[in-house]
Amino acid sequence: MSTIDPSRLLQMRSSILNQNQALQRAAGRGGIGAGEGGIEGTPDFGAAINNALQQVNGQQAKASELSEAYERGDTHDIVSVMIERQKASLGFETTLQVRNKLLSAYRDIMNMPV
Repeated sequence: MSTIDPSRLLQMRSSILNQNQALQRAAGRGGIGAGEGGIEGTPDFGAAINNALQQVNGQQAKASELSEAYERGDTHDIVSVMIERQKASLGFETTLQVRNKLLSAYRDIMNMPV
């Protein structure tokens, strides 16, 4: 069994505290590197997800409008209708996969031992 060197232990503690203070200062300025020439005004994660969901919703609404126009006989371009429906489907599937990955990551984090 090895002995514990008190001076080395205090040095490690001091190093950890210094790193923690540096991270807290960086977080207080709006993120790591925001004060040292980082991009200011970048959207947060929630805003990025909200923007992506709005785009998928818009694509689905556009596909629905084109489908309804085709059903009414306003347009005869079945190719554009099918392309828009496939775009909407692909966007929805992508959103679903991102949600599943986020939930999986959340479960992994919650199951980590503290």
